[in-house]
Amino acid sequence: MDIQQFEGRKQDHVRLALDEKNQATALTGLSSIHLNHDALPELDLEEVCLDSRCFGQATRTPFFVAAITAGHSESAAINRTLGSVCSDRGWALGLGSQRRDLDSNVPESSSYNPDDWGHFRNEFPDLMVFANIGISQLSTISTEKLDELIQKLRPAGLVVHTNPLQEAIQAEGTPHFKGALHDLETLCKKCPIPVILKETGCGFSRTTLEKLRGVALSAVDVSGLGGTHWARIEGARAEPTSIRASAARTFATWGEPTADSVISAREILLKKTEIWGSGGVRSGLDAAKLIALGADRIGYAQPALAAALAGPAILDRWMEQQEYELRVALFCTGCKTASELKNKENAWRRSAI
Repeated sequence: MDIQQFEGRKQDHVRLALDEKNQATALTGLSSIHLNHDALPELDLEEVCLDSRCFGQATRTPFFVAAITAGHSESAAINRTLGSVCSDRGWALGLGSQRRDLDSNVPESSSYNPDDWGHFRNEFPDLMVFANIGISQLSTISTEKLDELIQKLRPAGLVVHTNPLQEAIQAEGTPHFKGALHDLETLCKKCPIPVILKETGCGFSRTTLEKLRGVALSAVDVSGLGGTHWARIEGARAEPTSIRASAARTFATWGEPTADSVISAREILLKKTEIWGSGGVRSGLDAAKLIALGADRIGYAQPALAAALAGPAILDRWMEQQEYELRVALFCTGCKTASELKNKENAWRRSAI
């Protein structure tokens, strides 16, 4: 692995994720989801509670910041800001890929210290965090390295991200997915912590979800079409006249909308697997819609990154806004909790856009 190239790519990803041209927010499918208003909710707003559960563990909210960044010199500061505010507000935090920590062939670099994860965990001991690795790297990970990372980071679960479109467009990509499902099944049997399968902005079709019926996953994070689109980002990194840049434009709307992914996941995976809704979530009302569709937890990435880069106070205010909007949505649908909304019959309908 070329460290300079690796760090440059990760820095590009953060920078380009903030560019609205690389967002597909009109494609989530959430604009067609209408929550049915209850004009007589029979409860007070102050009774509405955001308490939730994740893998049986009590949490103060159903929110998490989805994986954003890791493995380069600027990532520690971003994750520290996110960790601090998430810890204070009771949000969970998904960390960027730990490929650099798990790859035995990565050379040492003065700009990155693998012990930083231990320091991070000690700084935020009560924070629920999730480790992260790409599915195309599963066959190369040593059990010893993974155990070492788990001991150091003490994550609540291991997110395995699958991103075939991004890997196919990225110049440095590793579009090696043959045997990936078998590797995932093996990991689920051996991993000492819950395993979560996550897309990275293209969602899950019914065909893919059917493949997962027999896999012992603890959760699926749909990360559907409608948020950061990684083909667009990799196209922006490519030479403008290159085949990759042209292909990125061709595939700029590729994927399964977030709303459809959550509906399909709930129908196919039933209640044996937690469904996490992410991909273009931009408000507490979006969160409420996904919960009504069947999501157990709600993830934000790009808007959380933008707020974090503006500072802890801005990030805290942004998180407070999401919580307040979800409370209002629960109140106006006559629900005291997110779980009540998720299980409520006729809580939503599709409407014409």
